[in-house]
Amino acid sequence: MDIRRLAAVDMHGSAGAGWRRWVILAEFLLGVVGGLALGLFLVLHAATVFGAYVIGVALNYLPLSVHALTLIVPGALERELAGVDVPAALRHYTTRQFAVLVPLLFVAFDLWRRVVRVR
Repeated sequence: MDIRRLAAVDMHGSAGAGWRRWVILAEFLLGVVGGLALGLFLVLHAATVFGAYVIGVALNYLPLSVHALTLIVPGALERELAGVDVPAALRHYTTRQFAVLVPLLFVAFDLWRRVVRVR
């Protein structure tokens, strides 16, 4: 799964409204910061396994946030989605977004793409 493309398609949505980019960026950043805070709180207050799970899910929002921060620059999202069938990509990624609930999966996908791209 291409995490950068997922972030781009999510930021664009079906209509490409400019305000949506900022809402999705805020969602991703809140997912990292809020999720890590909640997970740490849970780990420190006896819900260790669930707290670790929440931290793993929160870390999935880190690569999404990094990509969203680079895509918020004027013109970057349009360049990323140039030539992409956005409605088809939306259908493709809508169900795959639920994979964010698998701890560290998006981190692994993003690291894998970076390693493969370097070689």
